[in-house]
This record gives sequence, structure tokens and C-alpha cells, in this order.
Amino acid sequence: MGNPMNNAIKIAAGLGLAGLLAAAPAWAQDAAALQAPATAPVAATVDKGDTAWMMTSTVLVLLMILPGLALFYGGLVRGKNMLATMTQIGAAAALAMLIWVMWGYTLAFGPDVSSGFLSQFVGSLDKAFLAGVTPASQAATFTAGVEIPEYVFVSFQMTFAAITVALVLGSVVERITFSAVMVFAAVWLTIVYFPIAHMVWASSGLFFKLGALDFAGGTVVHVNAGVAALVAALILGPRLGYPREPMPPHSLTLTGVGTGLLWVGWFGFNAGSALEANGSAGLAMINTFVATAAGGLAWMVVERVRGHKGSALGFCSGIVAGLVAVTPAAGNSGPFGAIVLGIVASIVCFFAVSVVKPKLGYDDSLDAFGIHGVGGMVGAIGTAVVYAPSLGGPGAADYEMGAKLLVQLGAVGTTIVWSGIGTAVAMFVAKAVTGLRPSREAEYEGLDLSDHGERAYN
Repeated sequence: MGNPMNNAIKIAAGLGLAGLLAAAPAWAQDAAALQAPATAPVAATVDKGDTAWMMTSTVLVLLMILPGLALFYGGLVRGKNMLATMTQIGAAAALAMLIWVMWGYTLAFGPDVSSGFLSQFVGSLDKAFLAGVTPASQAATFTAGVEIPEYVFVSFQMTFAAITVALVLGSVVERITFSAVMVFAAVWLTIVYFPIAHMVWASSGLFFKLGALDFAGGTVVHVNAGVAALVAALILGPRLGYPREPMPPHSLTLTGVGTGLLWVGWFGFNAGSALEANGSAGLAMINTFVATAAGGLAWMVVERVRGHKGSALGFCSGIVAGLVAVTPAAGNSGPFGAIVLGIVASIVCFFAVSVVKPKLGYDDSLDAFGIHGVGGMVGAIGTAVVYAPSLGGPGAADYEMGAKLLVQLGAVGTTIVWSGIGTAVAMFVAKAVTGLRPSREAEYEGLDLSDHGERAYN
């Protein structure tokens, strides 16, 4: 691997070049290496160790949603919206799970449709309502002849769909009704998430065939959710009183607890995406440690350089930025590449949140776009850099960084356009059905009472 310091310098230079190339609409998020396994009706070998690891990883991703993301987002809102925020996240995730087993799994990972062109964008309905999926059916891992039960793969991917739609809500909390959230979630998952998951992870998908790198969901989860968050926030408009009235987090303690749970659960997210208990999972594990640590500290350093105190909120934000950026690179980078990627993403996200957002004036309540969208784009583009063997990555000796950068940019650009248009459609459908926003009186009173008739704190 060579001298780590030299590698780090090379990586930093490469990432700087990638950042300049991507600075327009396509900073990329988690690009495509979590290549979804092909399903097989009968498997020769079911590996019990891999199966146990994948079941554990699935539960860890659930931990990211409930209580991780619910506490992280809940602590950042005002106290009068704490329960509403947690309930929206939990209910949207629950709805995603039910939709996934009805038609989501087959659209994302089902058999090819008859049209070769359409098969690049969506699967057929042959496995709707899990038709043909039984305890005996299996899904192949990356090692030939080794497989896991298909139900386990269905469940693992189900949690990815659930957390992605929940992430979107971070930009619109405190000013969207519960009913609107549920309508939006159903439409958005169907027309945005499932096709993008198919394009990047299914073996017949457009970007899978082009060799896009997305180990655990950079484009599929973070770029997708981040762009959707921005579009939804713009359509919905700002919170009443924004930006004139102060709207600080009501409990950074809960946000800190949520951050820790997200980091723990993210090991299932990243290391589980190896689909096996193997060296690739081990690489994803250490990268999830070091990139995240680097991101958390880098955010605090930038705060000090900018003349502020290093804050707890900044540390939590940097941790999430590091996690987001390393997601596509988790199994596609060496540890030192992951460290540099976490630092770069944290710095870029800091300026996106603290400088760009105030200048543009949009109300992304909890910075879902500023961290997940921007951090995801940085991660996806950066993955093409840190994948290079000369920088400590696992790429082949003849790896062509320029060609891979174009693939990553194409995947990110397509995700931005697809998610942006699809999100607008989903929001307008929700508006036509529910009206989207609560009354002014309900919004001032808080959604805990207006939507649920309860208070977080008595």
C-alpha cells in the first residue's frame, strides 16, 4: 500500500480534482458497489454464518431508523413537534416495509421485464406480494455457490427503502401534516426509490451494467433522499416565522443519543452490504469507523477556524456527514482514503449548511439536503478517486479513474433529475389529497397536538 502519509496526500489531491469536476449539479453520493445479488430458486449451499450476519445487519439498520433517526431528528426540532417528528419517521418507515413486500421488492429486484430497454429501469411484477419467495428460495452472495435465504435479502433491502423515505422528512418537519407524509411516502417510494434502486443495484440495471460504484447506497439512499428533501422543502415553503424567529433544537442531548445509534446501526448498513461475513465486510467496518471519526472532528475544527466554538451539534453533524460520504466507498476504499473522504465531505457540508443555505434562503429544516444530499454527492464522486489502487483502493492495476468518474457523475446526475421530478409529482399528489400543510393555528400550536393530540413533555 505504500507510505500512508504519501497515500493520504495523493488522495487529498485527487479528491480536490474530483470536487472541481463535480462542483456543478453533480457532487456524488454513495455510488454503486452494493451490487444486488441475483436470486436463485434453489441454492446448493446456505451459509449459516453469512445468514446470521445478514440478519444481524438488518436489525442494525432498523436501529438506525427507530430509535436512531427518530431521536436525532426529534431532538433537533422544537419541543412542540417532537412526537410528530418521531411518529412521522416511524410511520413512514412502517408503510415502506408493507409496500416493499407488496410491490417494492419486485420493482427493484424482480425478474426482468420483457423489454430490454425498460429492464434497465425497473423490474417486472412477477414477484409482487413476494410470489415465489419461500424459506427454500435463496439469493446468491458474491462468492460462487454460497447463498443466503431470499427472505433475509428481502428484509435487508426493505430497511434501506424504509430509512431513505424517512431521511427525506428532515427537510419538511414542523410544517407538514401526518396524512400528507403518508401519501407522499407511498407515491415517492413507487416512482422514485424503487426504480433508482433497480438502476444501481439490480444486475440488469442501467448503472449496474455500467459499473457504477455504490457499496451501500450513496446514490440510491443519500443523493436520492437529499435531492427529494430539497425539492419537497421548496414546494412546501418555509416554516412560519423562518428565518426571523429563532428555531433552535429543543434537546441536543437526544440528538447526541440519536447520533450514536445512527453510527452503531450504520455498521449494518455498510458492512452488511458486503452480503457476506468476509474481508469486504471487515474493510467496510473499519472505514465506517475512521471516516466517521474524521468527519466529526473536521466539522469542529472548521467551526473554530471560522471563529466559533466547536459545538456538540457540529460534532453530530460531522459524524453524519462522514457516515454519508463513506457509504458508497465503504468497501471501495482503503482506510486512509476513507479518512480523507470523511474530512472533505464534512468541510463541504459545513459550508453548504452554514453559508449556501442562508444565502439562498430555503428552509431545509434539519439540513437533510445539506448533509445527505451534498455529502452523498461528495462521497459518490470521491469513491471513483479512492477506489484507485495507487491511492490504497481495491481497484485493479489498470483502473481508469477518469472513466469511472464519468460513470459516477452519470449516476448522480440521473438520480438528481429522477428524484427531483418524481418528488415534485409525489408532493403535488399529496397536496391534492391532503393539502400538505396544517393551518397557521395548528402550526403555531405544534403538530404534536394538532396531528396526534399528545405532548412530548407535560
